[in-house]
Amino acid sequence: MPGDAPSLKSYTLQNLGDVEQVARLPEEARREMQVVGSVLPFKANNYVVEELIDWERVPDDPIFALTFPQRGMLKPEHYRKMEEALGGGGEREVADSIRMELNPHPAGQMELNVPSLADGTRLYGMQHKYKETCLFFPSQSQTCHAYCSFCFRWPQFVGMDEMKFAMKEGEQLAAYVGEHPEITDVLFTGGDPMIMRARVFAKYVDALLESRPGSLRTIRIGTKALAYWPYKFLTDPDAGEMLDVFRQVSEAGIHLAFMAHFNHPRELGTQAVRDAIAAVRASGAQIRTQSPVLSHINDDAATWARMWAEQVSLGCIPYYMFVVRDTGAQHYFGVPLVRAYKIFTEAYTSLSGLARTVRGPSMSATPGKVAVLGTPVVGGRRAILLKFLQGRNPGWAGEPFLAKYDERAIWLDDLEPLEGGRFFFEEELEGIRAARTRKT
Repeated sequence: MPGDAPSLKSYTLQNLGDVEQVARLPEEARREMQVVGSVLPFKANNYVVEELIDWERVPDDPIFALTFPQRGMLKPEHYRKMEEALGGGGEREVADSIRMELNPHPAGQMELNVPSLADGTRLYGMQHKYKETCLFFPSQSQTCHAYCSFCFRWPQFVGMDEMKFAMKEGEQLAAYVGEHPEITDVLFTGGDPMIMRARVFAKYVDALLESRPGSLRTIRIGTKALAYWPYKFLTDPDAGEMLDVFRQVSEAGIHLAFMAHFNHPRELGTQAVRDAIAAVRASGAQIRTQSPVLSHINDDAATWARMWAEQVSLGCIPYYMFVVRDTGAQHYFGVPLVRAYKIFTEAYTSLSGLARTVRGPSMSATPGKVAVLGTPVVGGRRAILLKFLQGRNPGWAGEPFLAKYDERAIWLDDLEPLEGGRFFFEEELEGIRAARTRKT
């Protein structure tokens, strides 16, 4: 990208024809993008298009699959329904009806995770699932520099306001944390918090630092900005100001954890991302990396080993390999749990100890964060061994349990207990759900 200060240009379905490389694709491929993009959100930018995608490999290029709509992302019946509706005047209604069939808020996000202040005020821009950590959705961060095609927060971007989590009031965030001394970590999420101007982000941070809840130890930022627009921290007009906000957090004695989403090694390959990583680290932030394992994008051990090794060499800490959540295009991107475990293990064992900080493969399911630990033979039967890393009941954390071996299962709900009956947590989870329903 020429020049010292690249300008951000965004592409949506409305100006997709401005992408020269897309204009050269077959008409059928462009039509498929329009159909799928009418249901699931699409947004890309000039950095992704010009620096990350290998257009000679399209449609098989992994970054193309990561950002541009693919026909298989819609089930055949949904694709046909949407294709027939285009141009007929009822596209929005058809698209919304399909979206409601795609489990837009998985893992009880809307029913179980939305907290309240002591006075009863519901905080729809927050989630509090695990005791120590609350999630905050600033209203100004409800978009991204580009959209990941697998994104489990896709409902934030499709114009259905009833599906959104968003909050403007940093004071309410500070008040809630102050009322809950068990909270040590606040995670800014979205969308992408790093879409915000530095002065806007600083207001939220200032509200926390000024109130200084005694239990607060860490501020986390969940972001894809390093991969999709590293110039945010290099040449954007407020790049220096944003880095100063990071320094302010560190100087206040609060740990700043920069939770960077990298889905493929190519996202680590430009000079811009390397310089941006160095700038963020120099501000006092610690960069941890995470990604789901994704069919069509990174579902082989060599890719993960290369990505983790490169992250370590750049001073980042590999943190999580996730499993694609049960929403949106899970049927297209999902990798069976048994295969995901094999990919994880092969990559993990090929690296030095510095990269073995990573955990996974992990599912962020309704009862909690559940990792696949192996496929042992128990009593003459092959099983899947799982363990809670986090739980709605904190006492579940660390608890192992066994499921019947199933090479097709891609999510916790696909599994059955090895000995029949119910998993140990299910009855208590029902009680948690019932109590929450009565409360709201």
